[in-house]
Amino acid sequence: MAIPTRRPSLFLAAALALALLSACSGPREYFSVIPDRDGKTGQMVVTPRQGNALALDRTNASATVRGGEISPAKLSEAELKEMYKEALAAQPMAPARFLLYFVEGGDILTAESQRELENVLAEIKKRPAPDLIVVGHTDRVGSVADNDRLALRRAEKVRSQLVAQGFSPEGISASGRGEREPLVATADEVAEARNRRVEILVR
Repeated sequence: MAIPTRRPSLFLAAALALALLSACSGPREYFSVIPDRDGKTGQMVVTPRQGNALALDRTNASATVRGGEISPAKLSEAELKEMYKEALAAQPMAPARFLLYFVEGGDILTAESQRELENVLAEIKKRPAPDLIVVGHTDRVGSVADNDRLALRRAEKVRSQLVAQGFSPEGISASGRGEREPLVATADEVAEARNRRVEILVR
């Protein structure tokens, strides 16, 4: 995740290890590579005290270690979900991104984006401790300095709307990027509705 965070983000390639005790043969450890909430899977290498290491680089690949020796383990998706259900339930929700657009020259949301704001609110309410990043942007009409001020005003306007809905102001950052990061590249002084926007990251 490339955006600063105040809390641990999702672990990509959720590599989970679970020690299961066998009644008659001592401890047995299971190691599995499972997808994160976005469906992404990475890899891990399991190195036992003796013998060769084993790379787990496929979705749901698993290995078991007992007595210092490692061997591949064939576990179904259902078995993995049951085995790691507590760890899976503890994963943070995946970040969500939204774009809201503005009427030209000001900080008033378009009618469509005002409706989209309801989806933003619904997503925030799903999270026990939401962390929000609001970034304002403009098109290239006007001076750079004016657009910097307008972009920040747009971000702060959306932040105020979120705070008015009861969300903690400490969990919402607002900043402006002016005309520096357009979604659609244009020449100077060209009005482009898709660049008049606020981007919201909900974590």
